[in-house]
Amino acid sequence: MNQSTLPVNSVRFGVFEFDLRSRELRKHGIRIKLQEQPCQILAFLLERRGEMVTREELQRHLWPSDTFVDFDHSLNTAVMRLREALNDSSDSPRFIETLPRRGYRFVAPLEEMSAPVAETTSVQSGEVTVSQAAFPQESLTLSPLSKVLPGTSARKTSRRSALALATMLVLVLALASGLGFRYLRRPSVVTAHPKQIASIVVLPLENLSADKDQAYFADGMTDELIANLAKIRSLRVISRTSAMGYKGTHKTLSEIARDLNVDAVVEGTVLRSGDRVRITAELVQVATDRHLWADTYESPFGDVLTLQSQVASAIVNEIRINLTPEEQQRLATTRQISAESYEDYLKGRYYWNKRSEEGLTKAIEYFQLATQKDPHSALAFAGLADCYSIIGSAIVGSVPSQAVAPKARAAALKALELDNSLAEAQTSLATVQFNYDWNWPAAAGGFQRAIELNPSYATAYQRYSLYLMAMSRTAESLAQMNRARELDPLSISMSFSLGWRLYMARQYDQAISQLRNTLEMDPNFALPRMVLGQAYEQKGLYPQAIAELQKAAAFSHDSPPMLGSLGRAFGLAGNKAAADKILAQMLEQSKKRYVSPFYVSVVYAGLHENEKAMDWLEKAYEDRSNAIIFLKVDPDFDGLRSNPRFQALLRRLTLQE
Repeated sequence: MNQSTLPVNSVRFGVFEFDLRSRELRKHGIRIKLQEQPCQILAFLLERRGEMVTREELQRHLWPSDTFVDFDHSLNTAVMRLREALNDSSDSPRFIETLPRRGYRFVAPLEEMSAPVAETTSVQSGEVTVSQAAFPQESLTLSPLSKVLPGTSARKTSRRSALALATMLVLVLALASGLGFRYLRRPSVVTAHPKQIASIVVLPLENLSADKDQAYFADGMTDELIANLAKIRSLRVISRTSAMGYKGTHKTLSEIARDLNVDAVVEGTVLRSGDRVRITAELVQVATDRHLWADTYESPFGDVLTLQSQVASAIVNEIRINLTPEEQQRLATTRQISAESYEDYLKGRYYWNKRSEEGLTKAIEYFQLATQKDPHSALAFAGLADCYSIIGSAIVGSVPSQAVAPKARAAALKALELDNSLAEAQTSLATVQFNYDWNWPAAAGGFQRAIELNPSYATAYQRYSLYLMAMSRTAESLAQMNRARELDPLSISMSFSLGWRLYMARQYDQAISQLRNTLEMDPNFALPRMVLGQAYEQKGLYPQAIAELQKAAAFSHDSPPMLGSLGRAFGLAGNKAAADKILAQMLEQSKKRYVSPFYVSVVYAGLHENEKAMDWLEKAYEDRSNAIIFLKVDPDFDGLRSNPRFQALLRRLTLQE
């Protein structure tokens, strides 16, 4: 953290006071717990008060240039948490103003204070060096699990430090006794049988490697441990997106458990050196604050999936979950992998999680490398199928569905051929069958099978919910979407998805509320802006609708879905000239990039030019644009439902089971 340039000890704004030395935030004199990154952002904004601080400056300030982190998501999450602490709003900011796509500005007046405030003791921990006997390739430096910063829970730090110290003691004892083992066990700390644990979160494993570029590897280990535990039907496992929201957090375990509504927490570290990997993990029952179990595992990099399976099995044994024979087999089954291929796979997943066109393109490159290095990697083929399934969808991609559908289908089928127990692969194939093939029974069966294989895989519920919405089974769709949200409560994608389904179910007030919550997480997210504008439009609130849709178009660089919705709103508001201008812009765009005919039809529907709207809808059908599969429920086309051509098109889609 850079030294503050303000010649004072603390500053006051509203009911808040921020100590510039200890980096502590107080409200009415009472300290508020604030995580490290939101705290750093607040300090940086205060130092530059009144000035715009760009997102790029914050990125450089918070993360080294060679760190593998989803900067956009992490920064949005950190700002969201800061606003929560300050009870601030992005729409009506009192303290932090958002400058769309550019950065942030602290706008409240400050009162400078020179009187000292109470300081929090800072604990500095040393480092323990392990000799080359443990890892023959090189000497290792194991850092503590976390370093205490002002505002950190002392109890949490003590727990992490104790875990790191205990790991070192186990290793020293092993070396002293001359044991050449892969699995290092220290005694369980269970003092009594725990209460039944039915839900769990795996917090991001901390990267202890000297190379900070290995952060993506630690995230990958976290993902795989989550995936292993998620195979158990009787255990609710929080999805990776929500778990990753606590990366670097200073919240106590009880606070995290309360946020996510879970019974137990898994946390630990991962260390990679050369071709060796060590995972140390512990399981804490939150209600009793009891450490149920802690172990250390070590293996060659090529056996890392076996190592992850061992950790998952140990956790399952400790929480006394009754497994079905099929679950036992799934948990015990491990796959041999190529070290180089798996590393490319982890990087592919890192970029996949960005959910942007640029990120998906980069992810495809890494997944392709992974499949070339290991043609038997089911995980890499499943990742490739996921990318092609999403990048060709009308709402995200800029390529025709038919151009990527064969690639998505081939990759999904290959993944299932290699491992038909992968829920990710089942979901990928079902998505192809739904988005591109329009094979409704096969898609439904695939989503249901994925949920059976991995009952905690939020994406499977999310996409099954899409299928149910297309079939006009709105209540069931919302139920599946709410289940996905339970598994991934902090995911902005899940939050938006629920808002979109509420809109399609014509629950406009609920949709507006949900989408506003989503935009609190990321005010620059174009999709919820678009659907929020559509909801206002359905309520006849055209000025509000147009304002939101103009923002959505700006944030998305005038993507066809946003322009189509904006043109429709102008048409319904009686501004034909503006709607015609949007139409001309979209047609000009189509000369340089793919524009789905579906979105042109949306504008004509808003202008009440029904025959032209039908002409473009029929073109969208011929293009197999996947946006058309929601025609049965889409409010945009309510004015066409009595049109004979519209009824004939619905019959051709056969949107029934």
